[in-house]
Parts: sequence; C-alpha cells; structure tokens
Amino acid sequence: MSLWGRFLFQDRGILPTKRLLIIYSIVSLSMLACSALIASWTFVIVVNVCFILISFIDLLLFPRKQQIIIMRNMPEEMERGLTYAIQVEVKNNSEQSINFRLTDGIPQSFLRPFPSKGRVLKNTQAVITYDTQASMRGNYQIDKLYFRYSSIFNLWEKQMTVELPHSVKVIPDLTETKQYLQDAQAFLLYEGLAIRKQQSGIGDFAKIRNYVVGDDPRKINWRQTAKLREIMTNDYEPEHGKYITVLIDCGRMMGVELAKGNRLEKSLEAALTVIAAALQKGDYVSVLAFSNEVKVFVPPAKGMAHLQTILQAAYHLQVDAAESNYAAVLHYLETMQKKRSLILLFSDVGTFLHEDSALAYLKRLRQRHLFLMIGIEDMTLTRMIKVNPDQVQTAMMKSMAQQQMLIKKKEKIKWEKQGLLLLEAREEKLAVTAVSHYIEIMNRNLL
Repeated sequence: MSLWGRFLFQDRGILPTKRLLIIYSIVSLSMLACSALIASWTFVIVVNVCFILISFIDLLLFPRKQQIIIMRNMPEEMERGLTYAIQVEVKNNSEQSINFRLTDGIPQSFLRPFPSKGRVLKNTQAVITYDTQASMRGNYQIDKLYFRYSSIFNLWEKQMTVELPHSVKVIPDLTETKQYLQDAQAFLLYEGLAIRKQQSGIGDFAKIRNYVVGDDPRKINWRQTAKLREIMTNDYEPEHGKYITVLIDCGRMMGVELAKGNRLEKSLEAALTVIAAALQKGDYVSVLAFSNEVKVFVPPAKGMAHLQTILQAAYHLQVDAAESNYAAVLHYLETMQKKRSLILLFSDVGTFLHEDSALAYLKRLRQRHLFLMIGIEDMTLTRMIKVNPDQVQTAMMKSMAQQQMLIKKKEKIKWEKQGLLLLEAREEKLAVTAVSHYIEIMNRNLL
C-alpha cells in the first residue's frame, strides 16, 4: 500500500521518471535483440545492472529535503462557487536546480488542477499559483502537500509529504449581498425593480433640506422657510429599529437541485442579502434555521457586525433527510420572539401549503407579527404547462401540471385570506424579490 501510494502522489519515497523508464526500455530491448544473435544472457544481465547502478548517480545530485522549504498562502474563507488563486512558495537552498511537481491535499469537493509543475534555480525561490473553487459549504482542514522533485538528469524523482495545516471555511456566495451593499438601487433596477417610495410624511423625521421641484408641498417647513427666506421642506425616512426574523428551511425538499446549487443554497444567499439590507437600515435581525428541529438560532441584534455573527453561525447548514416540522419551529418562535417583527420564511411553498398543522400557529403569530414566505418557482412545472400538447402523453402531462398549479393557487388563496403572504420567484431573482418586498414593507410602515 505504501508503494502504491507513492505512485498515486501520496506518501514519500523515490520513484523512476518517464525518462528513465524509456531509456531503460530501449536498452533492455537492444540487449534482448543482441542475446538472440551473439550476446549471452550473462552479458545482458550485467549491462542492465550496470545501467541501473549508473542511474543512481543522479540520486547523489539531489538536494536534501531540509534544503527545500515549502509554504502555502490560502484564504481562511472562501465563497462557494467562486474561483480563488492559491499560491505555493518553493524555496531551494541547495546548489542544484530542481524541477518539481506538486499536488495539494485539498478536499475532493474542491476543483483540483493537479499536478502543478515548476522549476526552481539554485539558492532561489519560485511561486506557483493554481486556481480552485469549492462546491460545498463547510469547514475543511487541509493538512498535507505532496511534492516531487528531480535533479539535473531527471532520471529519478524524490517525493516528500509536507505538513502544512490550514483551516478553510467555505461560506455562501455573497456576490448579490455585495452588489446590494455597493448600490442598492442599481441592484434592484438591474432586475427590473425599483425601491418603492414611501407614503408622504410617514416614518422618522430625518432632516430639513431645500425644497426641489416635485416635493410634496404639504411637507414644507414654514418656520424654517420664514427664518431662512428660502423654501425648506421636511425629509422623512422609514422607521429604524424594527425586528426582522429570518427562517431558513433545511428540510428534505430544500435539497432539490437547481441550475446552480440547490434550493437551500439559493435561499441562504437570498436570506443573507435581506439580512444585510435590514442591518444597513438599522433594524434588528434574528435568524432561525430548522428542519425537523431547530438547528441554529441567532438572537436579534443590529449593526453590520451582526452579519458576520449570522454568517459564522449558518455557513455550514446542510439539507437534512427529514421532513420540515413547521408546527414545532413556529411554536419555538412564538416563545422566543415576543416583539412584533417581520417573519420572513424561505422554504418550499408547495410543501408548506399542505401543512395544516402550521396554520393554527400562524394564525396566532399573525396577531402580533407580519408573515411573508418566499419560495423558488418550480420551473419544471412551469415548462410543462407551456409545452405544446402534440401527443397524447404530452397532453396528459400538461393537464396534470395545470391541475397541480390550480391546487397550489387555491391553497395560496386560503392562506392569504388569513393574512399570510406567500410568493414564489425564479432562482436567479430570489434575492432581489426578497429585498424588494422587505423594502416595500418598511416604506409602507406595515410594521
């Protein structure tokens, strides 16, 4: 197993190179041809042994392992699906130049463009860079790096295992969150939506400014206008300090694969974008992740520093094989969240609509809180409804899809009559839809 591990770029030891194997094959075939004509088998064996012994001279030119120093530069956090450049620095303190190949011990879920090749001259150092990306969130421990190097004749290779312990956290993709924080209006307009204007005179007083064309005349501050002899108007902004509770479903149905990732991945990324928007506006945000039981609960707090607290608590969430227990989590939420808040649930709408046991808890929660559920649209069902029924089988499948859609709409109407808003969005527009509805609720002062 140890010898086989060396050929698999593992463990440590000495291995022949392709050049040595090719030269040795040519010599051996030549000797076999000679043995068939004039040479004896003794001569053939002696020549082969001498060739191997001469090749060992190459081993004498190898630098000692202590003369080769290897370091790795890797970020402590990586966002899922994004490409990162990892640098490996190789320092050669010997008097011999070396050619090398290396394989880093990153997990199998990472992109592995190995082996990486390079050359280091004597008494110098070289930096080799490889690109990788992580496809699954979590905390990974990278301990080893496997390094092979050869001397000037390139007949033998030495392989050594370098201990380079490094811990990497793979967090959700925060691209949409960064886009919103950089320019909220541009983020929403890019998706064809705009930040809604709030009702006139509603919200907290912000400042007094000069009147411009288009301002509501009812907001003119006549006292300041008379004092400064310029028309001044009051400026209002949505009230801050509201409570936002984000629920993230980690049940079985959230494992449905999408074009990029699964439902949980997209929901988590959209939830973080809404959380960043709420924290930026000064609201209190709490997070609760659940499946058949509560997995993560982050108490409410405000300030952008709280985003890092939420991220560190929820970055490792994975889909469970169990069904989601909505009744249990809503009962838990009822005991934990006493102040009026916006409850924003990211889940599968189709599954939630058939949970009659959750309706009783939501009716009680609705008396104190505002409830909004956001799910990802079932594109398979939508495509099947739009298909042209040119065959009997296709027509039957389309009719079943239409029936499922009608049942879903009927159930949604029943829930919405109880004051519970449910909506679905395409996976690429989930984050912008969630942020847009949050801003609309805040601007309309519904809390």
